Amino acid sequence: MAKVTLRYWAALRAAAGVTEEAFDVSTLDEAFRAARTVHGEDSRFSAVLGICAVIVDETPAGSRDPAQVLLAEGSVVELLPPYAGG
Repeated sequence: MAKVTLRYWAALRAAAGVTEEAFDVSTLDEAFRAARTVHGEDSRFSAVLGICAVIVDETPAGSRDPAQVLLAEGSVVELLPPYAGG
């Protein structure tokens, strides 16, 4: 397992009540499950997390299976909900 930082942006940050959290996980899927456990499976946080763009160590995760995205010690996962404007 690796210590990984999840950074929350916009509506996800508001739902979490914090800007970032650290978890001991090995994959992106484990990171999502850990965050949902902390904030509630049926919460607004969980709903927003499900529609976020995900960037792992400055590389978009795209449509890759989160269970197949391995995380290293010190990885940073940026979670960006969709937003309007521009």
